[in-house]
Amino acid sequence: MPVLRTRPFRAVPAALLLVVGLPTATMVGQELARPPRGYSIPLVDLAGETDRQVVVDREEGQYLGHPTTVLLEDGKTILCVYPKGHGQGAIVLKRSVDGGRTWSERLRVPASWATSREVPTIHRVEDAAGKRRLIVWSGLHPARLATSDDDGLTWSDLAPAGDWGGIVVMASVEKLRGAPGHYLAVFHDDGRFFVATPQVTKPVTFTLFATRSTDGGLTWSRPEVLHAAQDVHLCEPGIVRSPDGTELAMLLRENARRANSHVMFSRDEGRTWTVPRELPGALTGDRHVGKYLPDGRLLVSFRDTTLDSPTRGDWVAWVGRYDDIASGREGQYRVRLMDNTKGADCAYPALELLPDGTVVATTYGHWTRDAPPWIVSVRFTAADLDRRAPAARD
Repeated sequence: MPVLRTRPFRAVPAALLLVVGLPTATMVGQELARPPRGYSIPLVDLAGETDRQVVVDREEGQYLGHPTTVLLEDGKTILCVYPKGHGQGAIVLKRSVDGGRTWSERLRVPASWATSREVPTIHRVEDAAGKRRLIVWSGLHPARLATSDDDGLTWSDLAPAGDWGGIVVMASVEKLRGAPGHYLAVFHDDGRFFVATPQVTKPVTFTLFATRSTDGGLTWSRPEVLHAAQDVHLCEPGIVRSPDGTELAMLLRENARRANSHVMFSRDEGRTWTVPRELPGALTGDRHVGKYLPDGRLLVSFRDTTLDSPTRGDWVAWVGRYDDIASGREGQYRVRLMDNTKGADCAYPALELLPDGTVVATTYGHWTRDAPPWIVSVRFTAADLDRRAPAARD
């Protein structure tokens, strides 16, 4: 099975990445090399280990979906937000004070949170003076933002961040090196929501956007275009920083389902990016979220949309090293976290690493056949996974 090899790093100014008909493979010498549609690495299956599963929220007859979480600095308090509906609906907030073992009742939030029209996302930010706050985004047009200065005890109303919008705002928020209080946030749109009047092309164009904050997340710049294309639909960017801190990798869903997921790289804190290239099938999925394990390996959680996979449509994770992503290798092994019973409607995943090395992975899915989706956490350690993958290579 061919393995995709990297080409020399070539940063491209964001303004030049307006691409129609972008190749979905990388040139190796004079030959066009395509990564595998499937994967050959081992699969660890945790789906049947119900003792690892913690119910975060479930309501009879109610669709609960698309959560994100944030772990506070005490190493045990986790906040979780999610909508009452499929990618839209009133935002629910819950808190765990014991590292995700138990969860509060639904907490009181501002009335404006009931008007959310998109997937909410929660992030920890800090300004140049060291003042920490939490922010919650709600997308479509206009993108709106709520803030908390007391670790989520009280919140502001959702208010427009500007006269712009998008889908899954913000899929990723990254603290920038060497600039206290500066953050990069990335999202996408397909022409429907960036401006108030939809501007949808035929064929449709998927555009990646970036916006920046210099005041610890309170205000955000008008977004700039990172990349746009019609042949592959790259979206839901998830940023992972390299172990040495010098490079950003942006993992991307391919929504047209014509190719594998893609990746772009930046070595200048997101000012320029490489041309997107396909990832191996082992990393193909939707809404990638990554955390480093205590031993330096990388765990990436996502919805499995691999073109050739026995767990397609389920909630899965990938274990490997950052260099595997950079070099186009498959990684060490994959993990099925939960078995989704309806199509691929699951797994906008949230991922936290506790001080003791426990991973708390949280998402929604149709975990019960013929019932609406609900929110669950799965708890495990790297050692738990390694014991179940004796054939995995280093």
